[in-house]
Amino acid sequence: MKKIFIDGGAGTTGLRIKERLSNREDIELIILSEEKRKDTIARREAINSADIAFLCLPDAAAIEAVSLLENDNTVIIDTSTAHRTNDAWAYGFPELSEDFDAKLKTSKRIAVPGCHASGFIALIYPLIEKGILHKDINLCCTSLTGYSGGGKSMIADYEAANRNTLLESPRMYGVTQMHKHLPEMVKICGIENAPAFLPIVADYYSGMEVTIPLFKKDINGSAEDIKNVYKEKYHGPIVQFVEDFAENGFVAANKLSYNDGMQIAVMGNDDRILLCARYDNLGKGASGAAIECMNMVLGTDKCKGLDL
Repeated sequence: MKKIFIDGGAGTTGLRIKERLSNREDIELIILSEEKRKDTIARREAINSADIAFLCLPDAAAIEAVSLLENDNTVIIDTSTAHRTNDAWAYGFPELSEDFDAKLKTSKRIAVPGCHASGFIALIYPLIEKGILHKDINLCCTSLTGYSGGGKSMIADYEAANRNTLLESPRMYGVTQMHKHLPEMVKICGIENAPAFLPIVADYYSGMEVTIPLFKKDINGSAEDIKNVYKEKYHGPIVQFVEDFAENGFVAANKLSYNDGMQIAVMGNDDRILLCARYDNLGKGASGAAIECMNMVLGTDKCKGLDL
């Protein structure tokens, strides 16, 4: 039986990981009391006692947590932004290629992808890999997410009895084009330019859709060629190409709320193409992806404990 510690288990991602692991017969959770969960000595002991330690912390705290490790055996799975562009860490999106899959299975350091970045990378990485898009392409990306992506504070704001009426409207953010997920989008996809990125938070709990428009002049091929690339790449139990996932002409961002899968689709027409990824910001965009990484490290079915 493997020992698992969740550092930051009181946050949104940590709570979802703990919830998913609570009924697992193959693991033992290391739990710190409320008064000990921020105690450095107690955290150090827990991290070094664990076979796998999840870090569900802000970036600076995640870096500090890694510094507490004093052995060569504990596997760190970090859900923060801190290590996603570090070549020494495996990037936790095994569906991208055999290399990503192999590195993840054998690594002691794994960075879980960001929620917005997961959809962007799922859509763009295969097209760069196949030469359908040039590395110097200038892209635009819109990502619509539920408010749980903002963590406990934002959830409290949206669910307050006397909440601000402005929260009833979808809200753009990251308007300075300095969103923290941009570096991993660029790094993992191997593109030269950061996309013009428009994240939007809306008045529903969870689920997201990432959309990237393309013009025919910007690609080497057609919409059908892109579909074929996705069909070849994404046919597993977690990430799947779907011919059409619109419902009566609409695409609902919360369709996969509480689901750990991801759907990939190509819409539009040959002149104006829409690439779209739909998933849960707390599933394949966070805790579900972290559990998938853990399962692969343990050598068990990567879907174990996931809702698909």
